[in-house]
Amino acid sequence: MTQTPDITLSAHRLTRRYGTAVAVAELDLELRRGEVLGLLGPNGAGKSTTMQMLTGNLAPSSGSIAVCGIDLLEHPKRAKAKIGYLPETPPLYRELTVDEFLAFCGRLHKVARADLKNAVTEAKARCGLADMGRRLIAHLSKGYQQRVGIAQAILHKPDVVILDEPTVGLDPNQIREIRTLIRELSGKYSVILSTHILPEVETVCDRVHILHHGKIVFADRIEGLRRSRQVENLLLGVARPPAAETLGAVLRAISGVQDTQPLDNGLTRVRCAPGCSPAEAIAQAAVENHWGLTQLSPERTRLEDVFAELTRQDTNTVAAA
Repeated sequence: MTQTPDITLSAHRLTRRYGTAVAVAELDLELRRGEVLGLLGPNGAGKSTTMQMLTGNLAPSSGSIAVCGIDLLEHPKRAKAKIGYLPETPPLYRELTVDEFLAFCGRLHKVARADLKNAVTEAKARCGLADMGRRLIAHLSKGYQQRVGIAQAILHKPDVVILDEPTVGLDPNQIREIRTLIRELSGKYSVILSTHILPEVETVCDRVHILHHGKIVFADRIEGLRRSRQVENLLLGVARPPAAETLGAVLRAISGVQDTQPLDNGLTRVRCAPGCSPAEAIAQAAVENHWGLTQLSPERTRLEDVFAELTRQDTNTVAAA
């Protein structure tokens, strides 16, 4: 299977069925060298099923997967050697020390005996575990246990690191530390991050794939995600507003203004016609009517709103479920 050098992982028409139920439907995916790809979706969207197929832990019903040009289904050992995987529940042996566990993982990954000690030291250093080698894993905080899980995933220097919900159950400080670590990993590895936490995607990911009902409903960079659903809205704030009906009537009389909506924070959302820019006329109306203009700015599209729009379930789907 041919694959360009900058593509470290690709999936084509990847499908997984359970009887008549389709968990993942004809998914196409490409991961480029040195980037973090966010796999985003609500619970039950098919993220974990996709991760298990990409790592060779679950056979697809149909479709193909290539890791650095190696077909995962035809040559699983060669392909898996280029993948590091941290499942949602880290596969840790709590009765071992960090050094013992990582050395054991190194042997499983077939790291040469002569290179094993250096590989463990390097993985610990990269994951902030340099002073934790002799600590029992059972005695570590959940945040440090996640670091150990990531260390075992990068121990054999894979081309692709796949992380499934790596910050679930962590406190805010631990989440910040793990996100920083993931961002640093992208300098050396290609990373796929599965999550349903929107700030995580904005913080660490270069691109995002949004899954809904096992299908990709969006694939682009973060800014492309916002632009795709960007609305022509302005936020208007005035110190001495008239009655809402009067304010709305004056604004709707301005060319290019389609509608107005009072907001709970005292601002008014002004929906503009595509391609129109009535901001100057709105400001002039505020001055002429002595409203005391305090704010007139474009409304920034929130990722939460975009995500909700893309993954909204219709009534029939919910009722059937």
